[in-house]
Amino acid sequence: MKAIKFRLIVMNFLIFAVWGAYLCSLGIYLSKIGMGANIGKFFAIQGIVSLFMPALMGIVADRWIPAQKLLGICHFLAAVFMALAGYMGYKYGSAVSFGQLFPYYAISVAFFMPTIALGNSVSYNALTQAGLDTVKAFPPIRVFGTIGFILSMWIVNFTGFKDGYQQLFVSAAWGIVLAIYSFTLPNCPVNKNVESKSFVDTFGLRAFALFKDARMAVFFIFSFLLGMCLQVTNGFATPFLDAFGQSPEYANAFAVKNNVFLSSISQVSETLCILLIPFFLKKFGIKKVMLIAFAAWALRFFFLGAGSPTGFGLVLFILSMIVYGVAFDFFNISGSLFVDQNTDEKIRSSAQGVFMMMTNGLGATIGSFCAQAVVNHFTLGKTNFNELMAGWSNAWYVFAAFAFVVGILFALLFKYKHNPEQNQ
Repeated sequence: MKAIKFRLIVMNFLIFAVWGAYLCSLGIYLSKIGMGANIGKFFAIQGIVSLFMPALMGIVADRWIPAQKLLGICHFLAAVFMALAGYMGYKYGSAVSFGQLFPYYAISVAFFMPTIALGNSVSYNALTQAGLDTVKAFPPIRVFGTIGFILSMWIVNFTGFKDGYQQLFVSAAWGIVLAIYSFTLPNCPVNKNVESKSFVDTFGLRAFALFKDARMAVFFIFSFLLGMCLQVTNGFATPFLDAFGQSPEYANAFAVKNNVFLSSISQVSETLCILLIPFFLKKFGIKKVMLIAFAAWALRFFFLGAGSPTGFGLVLFILSMIVYGVAFDFFNISGSLFVDQNTDEKIRSSAQGVFMMMTNGLGATIGSFCAQAVVNHFTLGKTNFNELMAGWSNAWYVFAAFAFVVGILFALLFKYKHNPEQNQ
C-alpha cells in the first residue's frame, strides 16, 4: 500500500511540476519580449481547450487507451510542443513573434489540460485496486502536486529562467520524465464494448438541466463570475511585480528579483487552507464560505494595488499571497463539494464537469481577455515609471471592485439556508 501511494505521489508531483514551470512566470517572459499585450491570449487558451479536451480524452481513456498510457502520450506530446515553443524563443530571441510562439504553446496546453483529470483517474483506480478508501487516501497524495508546482516555481525563479524561454524547456523536461514514468503505473481498464451513448450523454450535457433549478442556476452563474478571477493573478501578478524593476529604488529589492518565489506563497497558502474547508462548511455553510472567497479575492487584488516591494508595501504583497489560499480553496474546492452534495448521483460527474466548465473554462477564458483589456487600458503607452505603476494599481482596484460587487450580488441573489446537521 505504501508503495502505490508513493508512486502516485511521484505522478502528482510531476503533473503539477510541468505546470508550475511556466504558469506564474510566463507573463514575465512575454513582457520581456514585447508581448505583454498578449498575455491574456496565452492564458485564455487554457480555458478554451478545457471546454472540450478533457471530455474527449476521457472518452478515449474509457474506451480505447488505458488512462495511464494516455497520460504518458499526452505529456509526451505536450512536452514536444512546449520544447518547440522554447526553441522558437531560443532561435529568435526578443524578436520572436506571436505567430512563431503561440501555436506551439497552444497545442502543448491542449494536451496538458486533460492530464489533470487523467491523473485523478489513474490515482482512483490504483487506490481502489489496493483496497484503499479514495476519499481518505487521495487528498494527502494530491497535496504533493502543489508541492511539485511550488518547487518548479522556485527552480525557474532562482535560476533566472523566469525571465526567458528556458522555463518552457524546464516544463518540457518534467513532461518527458512523466511521460516515461506514466507507462510504469498500474493498468487502468478500458471497456471497448461499452454501450453506445447519445451525444448528450457522452458529453454529460444532461447536467445542464440543473439550470432549471433557480438556486443551482444562480450558483453556476456566480461560479462563472468568480472563475473570471482565476487567471488574473496567474497571468499578471508577476509581470506587475517585475515592472517595479524599472525603478532604481526597487530594482534590487528581493520581492522584485524573486517575484516568482514571492508568488509561490500563494500556493503554500492554498495547501494549508484546504484543511480549513471542512470546519468552515460545517460551521457556516456554502453561502458564507463563498462570500468569504469573494472577500478574499477583493482583498487579494486590493493588496496588490496598494502594495510595493519594500516596507509596509511588502507586507501588503505578502498578505495578498496569503489570502489567495482562502480565495481559491473556499471557492474552487467548496464549490465542487456543494455541487456533489446537491445533485443526483446519476449526473454527479457531469455536474462536476459543468462546474469546471463554468469556472476553469468559460470563466477563466473570458476573465483572461477582460483582464488583459483592463491592464492594457491602464498601462499601455505609459513610459513614466510613476504613471505606469499608478496604472497597474488602478487595474488591481478595478479587479477588487469587481469581486466586491459580485460578492454583494451573490449575497442578495443566492437563496440558501444553512443546516449545521448537514455537510453543506
